[in-house]
Order: sequence, then C-alpha cells, then structure tokens
Amino acid sequence: MIDGAAAQLRRVLALVPELADDEEHDLGELARRLGTDRATLVGDLQSLTNRFDDPAGFVDEGVALFIEAERVSLTSPHFRRPMRLTLAELHALELGLAMLEGERAPEERRAIARARERLRAVTARLPREGEGASRHGELATAAAVAELRTLRQALRARRKVRLRYRKAGESACTERVVCPYALVVASGAWYVVAFCERSDGLRVFRVDRVVHTDLLEARYDEPRELALDALLHDGRVFHADVPRTMTVRYSARIARWIAEREGRTPDADGSLTVAHPLADDEWAVRHVLQYGADAEVLAPAEVRALVARRLAEMAATATG
Repeated sequence: MIDGAAAQLRRVLALVPELADDEEHDLGELARRLGTDRATLVGDLQSLTNRFDDPAGFVDEGVALFIEAERVSLTSPHFRRPMRLTLAELHALELGLAMLEGERAPEERRAIARARERLRAVTARLPREGEGASRHGELATAAAVAELRTLRQALRARRKVRLRYRKAGESACTERVVCPYALVVASGAWYVVAFCERSDGLRVFRVDRVVHTDLLEARYDEPRELALDALLHDGRVFHADVPRTMTVRYSARIARWIAEREGRTPDADGSLTVAHPLADDEWAVRHVLQYGADAEVLAPAEVRALVARRLAEMAATATG
C-alpha cells in the first residue's frame, strides 16, 4: 500500500505541471507523455477530485479540474506561467546560480551553468529598466524570438510594424500595419497590444501567430489613455470590439468557494451570480462545465446554447 501511494504521488507530481497551462489535453496523449496507461491516469485524476469537504471538480481552493470523455484541463492561478519576475529579480536569480555553481561538486556544475546561460538569454531579450514596454518575461519559443525582437525594437523606437498574421483555425495570413503599444504575457503566451490601421482600432495579437514582421520607418505616438490592466483579467487577455460578459449563477453548494476567489458575497439564498469578462467562448464552456450542475449560464444566449450542445455531445459519446 505504501509503495502504491508513493508511486501515485510521483505520478501526480509529474501530472500537475503538464496540466497547468489552462489548456485542454487529450487523455491518451497525456498518458503517453507521462509513461503510464490511460486507466491509471484517469484513476490519478479522480483521486485528485474525490475530496470529502470540497465540491466536485476542486483539487484545492482556487484549483479546478475538468475531466471529459477524452480530454482533461486544469485551471488555477497557483500554477499559471510564466512567473512574473522583474529584471532585477532575474539578475538576482543569476547571481544565486553563480554562487551555487561555485559551491557544488564539479559533476553538478555543468547543469547549473546551462541554467545560467538560459537565464542570461531571457534577460538579454528584456527591455532595460525604465522602458516599460514589457510587462512580464518568459522563455519564448524559438519561432517567436525573431518577431519578439522586431516588436521590441518597434516599442523602443515608437516605429510602426508591418506584420503577417494567421488567426486561430485559419490557414491564410492577413497583412496589416500596426503601432505596438505593449508586450504582455497571459496564459503562457506573448501578446502584442497594438493599434491596427487595417481595423482602425486597438487589437491584441498572439505573437506565436505572427508569421513575419518588418520594422518600418514611420513613427507613432502612444495614447496617454491606454489602460493595459483593462485588457487583462485573471491572467488572460480579454479584448473585443464590443465588450462581452458571461453571467453565471453558482449553486449554494459551491458558491462560497467562488465568492472567496472573486472577492464577492453570496446572495441571501447562498448562491452567487458573477459576470465574467468574455472574449473566448471555448474558455466559457470549459469554465462552466467543470462545475457540472452547480453552474448555470444566465447570459448570453449563445454561450448557453454552446454549453447545451457540448453536454449533448458528451452524452452521445458516453452512450455510444
């Protein structure tokens, strides 16, 4: 029994980082990456949610696990990446690694040296103190490094950029000229907040969907009224031409957990109604379904319909 519990703990410790990206994961593929089988993986997931004092779906306060027939996702601010470190904090980490390298045995120094090189590569891409263009730093993918470099140059010099952009789910690219206002990180991805001349308005572009960038000679002035915090909510980027919200009623059974997380007070009957910023319908569906019958979408109607359709698909899969 002890060996079994220890083995499961090791599997769970390897599992949580794999899920901590607010994305859906295929159960079969996830089991393959973890070196286990699907049945064992499902058992480990169920052991995380089978708690006596918390509602279904909660792994811990502020951590929700949603398991479908073939997919699983975990949402939590506790595991959100990247870590939000200032440039000074990154330099402090590098100094700490240098001190550790000098104290460790020779056979351990190579790994520490690699970590220092990786950290230096990150700090080299960040703006110097006072530039204020980048809100957070992370280890960017290799494909996005060149585009990030161009966007940083544009931000520092207040120069326009011509970019080719591929929207999610589309194969064709669109070309547009933008005025970059800021780089931010949300949900583990880089975004550039920019004025788009083609759309004649403020837009938010995911950097990993930018196919190519050209730095232009034309310059621009950043608007003083730009409020980046209005574009970020709970670690996600929310922006649309017309602001949207999703109103959800949580049952009295789970309302107190939601109320603590949202900083609200439950209604007189113990339930709680919350209006969430809405820019991603798929996020809305995952958010609601993770609470099962304890969450009801009151508005908008299209999200209610989408949740109902997803439930019907899940029921058909289960009985098929």
